[in-house]
Amino acid sequence: MVDRGKMSEPRPIAEIIERLRGAGVLGRGEVTSRPLSGGVSCDIWLLEAGARCVVVKQALPKLRVKDEWYADVGRNATEQAFIRYVAGFRPDAVPRILHADSEDGFFAMEYLGDGFENWKAQMLVGRVDPETAGRAGALLGEIHRRSWADGNLRVSFDTTANFHQLRTESYLLTTGARHPALRELFEAEAARMEATRLCLVHGDYSPKNILVAVDRIVLLDCEVAWFGEPAFDVAFLLNHLHLKALHHGAICGAFLGLVADAWAAYRDALGSALLGDMDRRAARQLLMQMLARVDGKSPVEYLTDEEKRDAVRAFVTRHLPGALWHSGISAVSSAWGEMVSTLTRI
Repeated sequence: MVDRGKMSEPRPIAEIIERLRGAGVLGRGEVTSRPLSGGVSCDIWLLEAGARCVVVKQALPKLRVKDEWYADVGRNATEQAFIRYVAGFRPDAVPRILHADSEDGFFAMEYLGDGFENWKAQMLVGRVDPETAGRAGALLGEIHRRSWADGNLRVSFDTTANFHQLRTESYLLTTGARHPALRELFEAEAARMEATRLCLVHGDYSPKNILVAVDRIVLLDCEVAWFGEPAFDVAFLLNHLHLKALHHGAICGAFLGLVADAWAAYRDALGSALLGDMDRRAARQLLMQMLARVDGKSPVEYLTDEEKRDAVRAFVTRHLPGALWHSGISAVSSAWGEMVSTLTRI
């Protein structure tokens, strides 16, 4: 349960600009502000002061979704800590933080504009880039491998309450409650996941949070970071690629190729010594997250065709209680491809 009384209200952008001026990030001249699209959990602005461009991010206490969904704004500090950690070994993979103050409730970072595109936006118009999928998988594997069994990170990212608010409850438990026949499976997986402590998890490893340049990708939106179950991140990324395959239908195979590319790159970066039964754990999570992005608190906006949404429901209802996920991600992808092909031919 979130204590709404302890959650601060967002600061007005005019106040933020004055604080950044006081910190020397912005000068005394005219500053223009423009809201940027930032999902459902934050206010994000682009501030322009002459040649200086700065992005400001501020967590919201109530997320912008249909359901009642509250979360602790302290996740803003968690995001800053994740960015600083990754910057220690992959400074190219995260934006530079320009200003942060624990009392402010926001932080400012560099603006990555010209030369960068959003990976989700690319895929929604049908652009398929195996190199980007490989880079995304490899970066995730490197983060997981470097943070594996790190006792200090386990303490500093002991953010299970935040993860529960933003992921376990809103994705798994809500979806299970809306599908009574699957409820026990979702609840058991939620308990298992929250009891797992293996490495640093991003928690929102989605194409919408990856900016792509010619020779670089940059990871954004790290506020759900948690020291826990890496299979969640793997499934989160691969789920979006599966859903794009369903969305585009006729070129489903190309998007499922991205699934294979990302998964192979992840495995190589993580290393076989740490892989264990990740394939099965991620495949089970993948099925649950497929349904969660249709019937959870944060459904994907582009699956507007009810026939496709019903196809997701039928697919998960059939396969989650069965043995498919025991054979791993490739088996789930193969069955998904067959479902999409059948749907496309109808």
